[in-house]
Amino acid sequence: MLTFYNELHAQHQGRHEMFRGELVPCFEKPARADAVLAELGRRGLGRIVTPHGVPLMSLERIHTPRYLHFLRNAWSEWVALDPANAKKDAFPSVWPVRTLRSDIEPDNFAARMGLYSMDSGTPLTAGTWTAAKTGADCAVNAAHALRLGERSTFVLSRPPGHHAGKDFFGGYCFLNNAALAAQHLLDDGARKVAILDIDYHHGNGTQSIFYQREDVLFVSIHADPRGEYPFYLGHADERGEGAGMGFNLNLPLAAGSSTQAWFTALETACIRVGGFAPDALVVSLGVDTFAGDPLSKFSLQTADYLKIGERLAWLNVPTAFIFEGGYAVKELGVNVVNVLEGFETAL
Repeated sequence: MLTFYNELHAQHQGRHEMFRGELVPCFEKPARADAVLAELGRRGLGRIVTPHGVPLMSLERIHTPRYLHFLRNAWSEWVALDPANAKKDAFPSVWPVRTLRSDIEPDNFAARMGLYSMDSGTPLTAGTWTAAKTGADCAVNAAHALRLGERSTFVLSRPPGHHAGKDFFGGYCFLNNAALAAQHLLDDGARKVAILDIDYHHGNGTQSIFYQREDVLFVSIHADPRGEYPFYLGHADERGEGAGMGFNLNLPLAAGSSTQAWFTALETACIRVGGFAPDALVVSLGVDTFAGDPLSKFSLQTADYLKIGERLAWLNVPTAFIFEGGYAVKELGVNVVNVLEGFETAL
């Protein structure tokens, strides 16, 4: 397996996040990617390379130009408001909800933070753009490698991406790496691409990006959004819209669902992906389904991740794995690499 590693991921390092009404140390931190990198090195699971930079127009295939412009300049604008802000993270605090307008971009920085975000738990830092852009580079490179003949690739990067929409950040995510990989595969000649999201949380950003399209199948196994983030998307009745009707499959599971229930959902997901007959598969690989994860109410164990990789390999489709969630840092590296090793050894 060829791994594309974001060497600049640690430039995005939030000081705090808003969690259950108070500021707490960030769950999404550099130690996450470091743990996976260390485990990859320990097992020697293929080459690890850094990506070539991709032009901004590649990102504009998914994200709006004005959103990208905001992300690129947000930190400098934040510090320009007050030099003391350089020692603080930037957080949104107001949003254009319900009948408020979002078509006109405000001049006020706080208002623009709200315009381009979905929650108050995602800090924007001095290195956010650099880390997120390099992660997007990794995703596009990983997709291109599949088109050049690689059987499997892995994007080891943070911040993650599946909650980011075409014009908003949130859920620790700024640029949607899975969507960027899928779009590049299509631009590079693939006819159809499937995205399978196995993170504990629904990939609302990815769903919204492809919801009206028939060339990308989005399938997600996740905690029921009636009780878990992102709350407002991820229900079973969301099947797509227009040309995309029938190309979105959500498999929400109740908090506390058994491992057997999760694997039953995985089988349903794999049958749907197989029936779609994609030219390539993108897997949003979150392992916050782990029983010991601080943000999870599922019960998967470390050995289960080997089985996940094995089942995905049976689809017999060129596959790009994109690192998403997982916050039990001690076990994180083993859990992620177990999926990759299970996939590789089953081929």
